Amino acid sequence: MAVRTAYSIGFTKHSARDFFESLNRAGIERLVDVRLNNVSQLAGFAKRDDLAYFLELICGVEYMHEPLLAPTAELLDAYRKRRITWETYERRFSDLIRERSIGDMFAPEFFDRRTVLLCSEHAPDQCHRRLVLEYLQRVWEGDLVIKHL
Repeated sequence: MAVRTAYSIGFTKHSARDFFESLNRAGIERLVDVRLNNVSQLAGFAKRDDLAYFLELICGVEYMHEPLLAPTAELLDAYRKRRITWETYERRFSDLIRERSIGDMFAPEFFDRRTVLLCSEHAPDQCHRRLVLEYLQRVWEGDLVIKHL
């Protein structure tokens, strides 16, 4: 069984230069945007259309948006407004991606191309992109190595 590598990255606390150089150094070929809202003016260089343009121009990287890998607006809002703890958010989000059967949406071969999951959080500790990748790692019984850029 081939072991694949999946990458994750957040754009906050990164300059555009650092962000795109990180992708180039890792040899990324495809970026999957797992943000619920990817058109906010607060996203700066990572706003959907700008990001897709810069990825192609600077890195030759394909851009995809996959909202099924994002939390619901209600869940995200509850966490951001501190109505629920990270532990509750993590449990509810894990239930959500299991209900969405994301392990069936993507086969391990999806990661044969160097693919990175993107969201806004700088560190993966309290970020749903980590939860998505760890879920896939479990479902695929270890056929996925996770690297956070």
